[in-house]
Amino acid sequence: MNLEELKKRREENFLRHKKKKREYYLKKKVQLEDMNSPDAKTPVDYDKELNNLSIEDFALKIKEIARKQKSHVDDRKEIIVAKIKEYRSKKQKYYENNKNKRLEYDKIYREKKKEELKDYRKEYYNKNREKILAKQKAKREALKTN
Repeated sequence: MNLEELKKRREENFLRHKKKKREYYLKKKVQLEDMNSPDAKTPVDYDKELNNLSIEDFALKIKEIARKQKSHVDDRKEIIVAKIKEYRSKKQKYYENNKNKRLEYDKIYREKKKEELKDYRKEYYNKNREKILAKQKAKREALKTN
C-alpha cells in the first residue's frame, strides 16, 4: 500500500465515523424532544396531590389511583401473558435443540468434579491421617466393650 491509498482509506474511515457519531447524536436529540413533549407522561408528585386533602377526599383519590393502576395492568395483561408464553416456548425449544450438548457438558462436569473430590479426599486423609486413625481405633474399642 502506498501513502495515497492510506490517506484515502483514513479519510473514508474518518467520514464514516463522523456520520455514525452524527446519527447517534440526532437519535439522542429526538429521544430528548420526545421526552420533553407535552404528550409525554410526567411523573405524578403525590406529595402535592395528596397533602392538602381531607380524609374522605384522600380515600377517594387513593381508590382512583388504584383503579387507574388496575385498568393499566388489565389492559396490558394479554400482552404480558403472550410474552410469557412466547418466552416459555422459546426456552423449551432451546433446551430441546441443545439437549445433547447439555447432557454431554453435565457428564464432563460431573466427571471433573468427581476427580477433584477424589483428590481432595486423598489430600485430606493424608493430612489428617493420624486423627482419622485414632478416631477409628476409638470407635472399634468402644464397640468391643459394648
